[in-house]
Amino acid sequence: MIQELQQLGRQLEGELYYDAAMRTLYATDASAYREMPLAVAIPKHEQDIKTLIAFARKHKTSLIPRTAGTSLAGQVVGSGIVVDVSRTFTKILELNKEEGWVRVQPGVIRDELNLFLKPHGLFFGPETSTANRAMIGGMVGNNSCGSNSVVYRSTREHLLEVKAILSDGSEAEFKALNLDEFHAKCEGDNLENQIYRRVRSLLSDYNNQEEIRREFPKKTVERRNTGYAVDLLLDTAPFTAGQPDFNFCSLIAGSEGTLAFLTEIKLNVVPLPPREIGLLCVHFNTIDESLRANLIALKYRPSASELIDHYILECTKQNREQMQNRFFVQGDPGAILVVEFARNSKEEIETDAAACEAEMRAAGLGYHFPLLFGADTKKIWTLRKAGLGLLSNLPGDEKAVPVIEDTAVDVEDLPAFIREFNEILTKHGLYSVHYAHAGSGELHLRPILNLKTAEGNRMFRVIAEEIATLVKKYKGSLSGEHGDGRLRGEFIKQMVGEKNYQLLKEIKKVWDPENIFNPNKIVDTPPMDTMLRYTPGQKTPAFKTVFRYHNQDVLQHAEQCNGSGDCRKTHLSGGTMCPSYMATRNEKDTTRARANILREFLTHSDKANRFDHEEIKEVMDLCLSCKACKSECPSNVDMAKLKAEFLQQYYDSNGVPLRSRLIANFTLSAKLGSIAPGLYNFAMTNKVVSKWVKNFAGFALERSMPTLADTTLKSWFKTHKKSEAHTPETGTHQRRVYLFCDEFTNYNDVEIGKKAILLLERLGYEVIIPEHEESGRSWMSKGLIRHAKGIANRNIARLRPIISDETPLIGIEPSAILTFRDEYIDLAEDDLLDDAKALAQHVYMIDEFLAKEISMARISPEVFTKEKKQVKLHGHCQQKAISSVGSSVQLLSLPENYTVETIPSGCCGMAGSFGYEKEHYEISMKVGELVLLPSVRAASEETIIAAPGTSCRHQIKDGTGRKAKHPVEVLYEALV
Repeated sequence: MIQELQQLGRQLEGELYYDAAMRTLYATDASAYREMPLAVAIPKHEQDIKTLIAFARKHKTSLIPRTAGTSLAGQVVGSGIVVDVSRTFTKILELNKEEGWVRVQPGVIRDELNLFLKPHGLFFGPETSTANRAMIGGMVGNNSCGSNSVVYRSTREHLLEVKAILSDGSEAEFKALNLDEFHAKCEGDNLENQIYRRVRSLLSDYNNQEEIRREFPKKTVERRNTGYAVDLLLDTAPFTAGQPDFNFCSLIAGSEGTLAFLTEIKLNVVPLPPREIGLLCVHFNTIDESLRANLIALKYRPSASELIDHYILECTKQNREQMQNRFFVQGDPGAILVVEFARNSKEEIETDAAACEAEMRAAGLGYHFPLLFGADTKKIWTLRKAGLGLLSNLPGDEKAVPVIEDTAVDVEDLPAFIREFNEILTKHGLYSVHYAHAGSGELHLRPILNLKTAEGNRMFRVIAEEIATLVKKYKGSLSGEHGDGRLRGEFIKQMVGEKNYQLLKEIKKVWDPENIFNPNKIVDTPPMDTMLRYTPGQKTPAFKTVFRYHNQDVLQHAEQCNGSGDCRKTHLSGGTMCPSYMATRNEKDTTRARANILREFLTHSDKANRFDHEEIKEVMDLCLSCKACKSECPSNVDMAKLKAEFLQQYYDSNGVPLRSRLIANFTLSAKLGSIAPGLYNFAMTNKVVSKWVKNFAGFALERSMPTLADTTLKSWFKTHKKSEAHTPETGTHQRRVYLFCDEFTNYNDVEIGKKAILLLERLGYEVIIPEHEESGRSWMSKGLIRHAKGIANRNIARLRPIISDETPLIGIEPSAILTFRDEYIDLAEDDLLDDAKALAQHVYMIDEFLAKEISMARISPEVFTKEKKQVKLHGHCQQKAISSVGSSVQLLSLPENYTVETIPSGCCGMAGSFGYEKEHYEISMKVGELVLLPSVRAASEETIIAAPGTSCRHQIKDGTGRKAKHPVEVLYEALV
């Protein structure tokens, strides 16, 4: 087949991959399934799709349409060619404001569509928890809903028309048809005509009609995605009098790419909802209480009623990003019901919320009823939406497994259904998390199982079977919004009956007679416990790693990634993760891909050193080690840590490249260069000499090189201490602080270091630079973490005795000082671990320290200028991940007439040595050009550009010609 694939690759204008690495990356989605595809195609246009269809027909293989790959039931897992349209079919084609519709390609992201629509006063209603990366094609395929479906229902209700390529390669357009148009479509001999004619025949049969009405889910179950929606087609004018026009879009929505390949999608859009939003976050002691209260909440016309149970709330206590979002939680509730009111005024919300609260209290339901507005509402929804990823963050091999998480019943039946559901789990000694769409009769229910064991696999099936029977008892839908896929397809026959199941098979056969579109989904699905990610009883070696992985090993840490794809959001959604994906839009460059490739080879490799694979190295290559995933990934997958671990283990088998050694030894090079800084700087700046140096080291010729100061900060400080000028001004809050003189400030950014010390002294602090080693950041960045481990442990041992709450350690360069709070804890020897943790409690970026002192009124704005200044701030990646940009904002806002604006940028793109390396320079600049560099160029000459990171300031200078200042420089220069 390799030769055939090579020939196919030559026929496509897009891309075709059939190497092991790319196939591995597309072998999974966000489900429990894994199946290696034949190849991965990135079509450039519709002709490429037709070429792929012809190839699939000729070679008896299949095509699996894919957008963001966040499917939870294995919809985009299969053995054929995965066709990824997420990078090339991304255009918004047409908007008609008067008629209220928009036409898009399937790769348009839901939230970005709404960013486009917002200035026109419109939006697309259905909202999934993955809305900042979920694409319209996938939403149609799964018939996605979301938290606001009590108002906006599902994607199906908004799908007006589609353009598609059928299984014979012909083009078709599906839309609403009146009776004459419908019957006209049934005439003719092409595939489209045959589809209309066969469906007319099947649905005109009285026996089929009776069977559909008897066996399909209740019509009051709004979220019903069981099988093909023939029940909805039956309720149209050709078959039922007085019903709407026939439209195949009702069938296509929820068909999971099994019927046709969509190329254009026309959607209904609606006016923006009322601007005023209030969330009544009702606390309950039990799940049952919350579900009974949900029925009361629905009387008051909420736009959402969402459940968060105590298991998820417990997970949020340990998640860096979500800890700040649980500010409203009182005690340890068994469940919280978040009831959203969208009204024209805050007063209307307060009135309805008060009435809702009063009725709940009268029924003895709920114990705490905070009503939240404004920015707080976003925090609550972020907390709720993080539920899926947080559940993957459980240590060890037991996970909250997606197996029966998509059941939907009539909302009136929900309390009784959940009681019986929990009785079934209790019988088996299991428990489940409960969260999401209470208002729509659908909770996401995930039992805790270990799929690596035979018993876990057995229970995976047992629970699925018993819950399917329970759903059928309530005439519910086994799939409410996540689709049938590989997970639930097996049970469709049970859910709709044998006769209806055969009808669904007829539907598939007429649309796709050669079974080339996403086979084995919805019909003819293999057993749900086959092709799982984990094999029962699979054995992996005990990995001897350099980093500490708390309560887990390195493989289990990679396995925390459940594929939810938060790393696929773009710069338009904000945040930092994942900068290389934002620049390239390639799946290979996501955090998810890196976790997948590690999981694959650490699990299945036959090498003694399972890290020794070029495929891992290739996928890891564009990781900038920005640390954003450590906080922004809801599963807290720390890819920078995993990359450093991988590199060390890979070097053990393959040796350390010269450039990596040069960069890791930055401190030694700078120390030697500081003997004759003028000569060193000449070599770095002279065009001829620097070109030779860059070529030798493998650096980009376009990149400027950092120069050394005339003296080191430590040398200056010794002279400064001896002089009378160093004496701090007498102040009521004089206090001793220890300054960590990091290697970058000591050799390159000496002027910043001087100003930091002078500022601290002017503010009444005694500054001491203690004896310590370099931070080890350059060693960590190149994966030489055994050497970094020695540095870390020596620094811990030296500094722990003198650092305390009264005498903190502060640092200027975020990437250096924050190692104490991050990597040092994972590198500390066992006998120094407690010391490392204690030390970390009293280590601060200088921005944090000064902001804290300002909050305690130890620093007054009186000593600063009253002059008006505008400041634009770019935060450092590791600052965002481990600390907060808020401290820098507070610091820069101290002069009373300074106005500070945070640039909504992610990573600057420099990322230490990454932006210097010749093969990474272009990507480095692309990352910078997403937000940061255009924002700096747009700033007036009078605006101060501030950036705490030395790499960030270098990138800003190279990319814009502007000089950015460290926040302490800005504050020092504001002194009067």
